[in-house]
Amino acid sequence: MQYLLAVHTVEGDPMPSTEDMQTQFARVDVVNAELQFAGAWVFGGGLRPPDSATVVRVEGGRTTVTDGPFAETKEQLGGFWVIRCDDLDQALVWAEKCAEACLQPVEVRPFDDEPQA
Repeated sequence: MQYLLAVHTVEGDPMPSTEDMQTQFARVDVVNAELQFAGAWVFGGGLRPPDSATVVRVEGGRTTVTDGPFAETKEQLGGFWVIRCDDLDQALVWAEKCAEACLQPVEVRPFDDEPQA
């Protein structure tokens, strides 16, 4: 089963120093290597800040494009991993490692697997 591990950041929280950011990046690289070695890695990456977002909406056949994040919230998605695990317990072990590496909360969600035809 595949799981999404979503890293959440909080708008307005103080930015870590450049040195702290480099330390976090290095720790995340270690976790990424572990995921890859274990065969759990599918895909992952960090996201640019929410103010870099563009939202596309189609309503009544009319498309609108607006700047900024879709959600009006202080918590935003900062990055993610898509991983392959046997079960939720295994995904939670990886989420703990990811949260410890990036020093941010990590939400775990299973993908809605499509039934085999």
